[in-house]
Amino acid sequence: MSPTVADMLADARRRFTKGGIADPATDARLLVAGLLKLSSTELLTRSAERLSPEQAEVIFKALDRRLAHEPVHRILGEREFYGLALRLSAETLEPRPDTEILVDTMLPYLRDLAKAEGNLHILDIGTGTGAICLALLSECPDASGIGSDISSDALGTAKSNAERNGLQDRFQAVQSRWFENIQGSFHVIVSNPPYIASNVIHDLAPEVTKFDPVAALDGGPDGLDAYKAIAKDVARFMRPDGFVGLEIGYDQRNDVTAIFEAKGFKCLKSVRDYGQNDRVLVFALA
Repeated sequence: MSPTVADMLADARRRFTKGGIADPATDARLLVAGLLKLSSTELLTRSAERLSPEQAEVIFKALDRRLAHEPVHRILGEREFYGLALRLSAETLEPRPDTEILVDTMLPYLRDLAKAEGNLHILDIGTGTGAICLALLSECPDASGIGSDISSDALGTAKSNAERNGLQDRFQAVQSRWFENIQGSFHVIVSNPPYIASNVIHDLAPEVTKFDPVAALDGGPDGLDAYKAIAKDVARFMRPDGFVGLEIGYDQRNDVTAIFEAKGFKCLKSVRDYGQNDRVLVFALA
């Protein structure tokens, strides 16, 4: 007899606990619900329903993938970010909740600019799935945006996510290393760049080292290469009243601030994440 939804959920939780998964109950719930296309409520109200052999097989294979440390949302192929359903691909970083803080931080600046200027232009450097740019566009109907990335795979994913969320008319994907192929000027330039020092990447959890693209993680010997590259040229692409919003590593606030101050910027705001670590910096021309 095939298992019920409840049976499968219990089996997943048991296997994840035995396999040393950090949060077995949450991962079991997310994976089973996601694969069966059930909401959290339906997971309870339909718990006695029996699965088809095909459904059970799909879930058993997914459990094995999670036990090999593949993240839940990579198995599902998508993740929600700021209310948007975003597809993931091999060369995109999985957007994390902490990155939503960058969106939260930049929205008031965008809204103030929209009142004063109307149509806004956003540049998201290293866009990946398009998460940051698309979230800002979804909250600011007066804005259009460019998502740039060196990866054609990532750009294809970002374009797909724009279409999926009805934002394709205001989003453009551009293949570019930093500002090489960027034209125009922007009210807001944002980035969640690679900021992990090269020599510590191998110390990260296997969920990261095995499945996140190294190009989206490796910030060079001191983790600051991306910030130096952005600071070097960003002023040429900013509107005079524009802002730069950056995600940073937990110990990089002073270093990144110094890099931008040396290029004529002032730090307007520093914001911490849910773990009370420095996470976001906002700059404007001094």
